[in-house]
Amino acid sequence: MQKRIGVIFVSRRNSLRSILAEACLAHLDPKRFSVSSCGQPGHIAREFHPAAVAALTSASIPPPERAPRSWDELVRANASPADFVITLDAASASRQPSWPGQPDAALWAYPDIAGGNDLETTAHDAVQMLFSLRRRLELLVSLPMQGADRSAVRSDVRDLGYMR
Repeated sequence: MQKRIGVIFVSRRNSLRSILAEACLAHLDPKRFSVSSCGQPGHIAREFHPAAVAALTSASIPPPERAPRSWDELVRANASPADFVITLDAASASRQPSWPGQPDAALWAYPDIAGGNDLETTAHDAVQMLFSLRRRLELLVSLPMQGADRSAVRSDVRDLGYMR
């Protein structure tokens, strides 16, 4: 049996962007990928943003089972190391800790739509973000991860951040 590929998605509050990405990748390929998400300590939301839940529901993708959490929970000594850390929030990229196992890092910057006051606009934007993430994640899933040149895979994952 092959080792599952560990992916961590990071956004500031871990309530919308990283939740969409985690749920979508877990939905696309749960056998090959072990997926988590987290946010910046001191900024974590208490629950998933309603727009994230609505977008996932509209796509028939179940939301993650775990509540939003800090990256502190994932960098503990007993946490399993990830292969990739994909940051969805440019502002959080420079504040991240040293991740166990030195995973490859990529920035897939998405705007912070969770801070808006208009729930209808935020819900629409969350659906659009989910479509965009899904396109990137479908390409990620199609990459030849096992036995491939690690630097080539790293470059491909980083390049996915430039898709529109």
